[in-house]
Amino acid sequence: MHRVAISSTGLFVPPEVITNEELVHSFNCFAELENSRYAAEIAAGNRQAVPLSSVEFIEKASGIKRRYVMEKSGILDPHRMYPRHAPRDDNELSLMAEIGVAAARDALQRAGKQAQDVDGVICAAANMQRAYPAMAVEIQAALGITGYGFDMNVACSSATFALEMAVNAIRCGSARAVLIVDPELTSSHLAWKDRDCHFIFGDVCTAILVERLDLAPAGAFEVLGTRLLTSFSNNIRNNAGFMSRSEDRDPRDRDQLFYQEGRKVFKEVCPMAAEHITEHLASHGLTPTEVRRFWLHQANLGMNQLIGRKLLGRDASADDAPVILDEFGNTASAGSIIAFHRHHDDVKAGEVGVICSFGAGYSIGSAVLRRL
Repeated sequence: MHRVAISSTGLFVPPEVITNEELVHSFNCFAELENSRYAAEIAAGNRQAVPLSSVEFIEKASGIKRRYVMEKSGILDPHRMYPRHAPRDDNELSLMAEIGVAAARDALQRAGKQAQDVDGVICAAANMQRAYPAMAVEIQAALGITGYGFDMNVACSSATFALEMAVNAIRCGSARAVLIVDPELTSSHLAWKDRDCHFIFGDVCTAILVERLDLAPAGAFEVLGTRLLTSFSNNIRNNAGFMSRSEDRDPRDRDQLFYQEGRKVFKEVCPMAAEHITEHLASHGLTPTEVRRFWLHQANLGMNQLIGRKLLGRDASADDAPVILDEFGNTASAGSIIAFHRHHDDVKAGEVGVICSFGAGYSIGSAVLRRL
């Protein structure tokens, strides 16, 4: 059995930014148009008026101040309220593969590795651009990697679940190195017309190079262990899929996009995540207070603050558990990886950190790491 390390991570940041101010202006224009259109029904009590949004509401509810997206004009058009992406020919690199390749190349360059050093690619994301061919195989081909590739989806826990798959493949000797790629085009499945969630998501792509410890560069992080947990819940859901056509569904139906019972998620997931991390650390003879840094899923500032408090018995500082969602928004499975990517350089040799993500399913994935 081989020891395993995270050798590097990569990050692709989309070209466009939407501030809360821009988003609120667009949403409120949409709300006023809708309320004017259905004024008679609203006055008769047969329809609810669309409530207005505000910067204060967004920042209090989430801690998010801005988000990156691949295309903003369609999102900010009050007559449209979703991105404009041009279709590509089957012989062109797809959009999800394009951003995946960019993040993967960044990870390879940071580790000083080439395509021939990698044996497998896992594309792990909350939504896939298509059912098949697998996005991972397209990314693999574009990078010139021989071996295998496959897609997997465990919503916001996709990256950490993929991490366990990669670690196990390397530990048992079926691969020397596996590249995990997390292309999150979340702007395309967000309900931008829903005040309760129109501010949540942003686009991004991360990559993680996982390889045998003896092949890893100096300063890599050994993976001491990974742990996964799922518990079924409908509180975060998206019903869009290939069956929708056969059910004669309208693609504009609300449940064909992301929706959630936010208060229930907050109440139920926070204690689950804290307990999961504590038990995972205990299996390695560690306690939360011995952890140098927690790289947590970036969904909601309040959730991270509560989890940090449960773990440490006090408020977690930005040094204990860095926050990147104010800049990126919720980026689904990529959030905890961005936090690690941006905030690991100052972790010293021998110190321990934890990557943890949580989301729909419910699903929770964690990795305990030690700096080499």
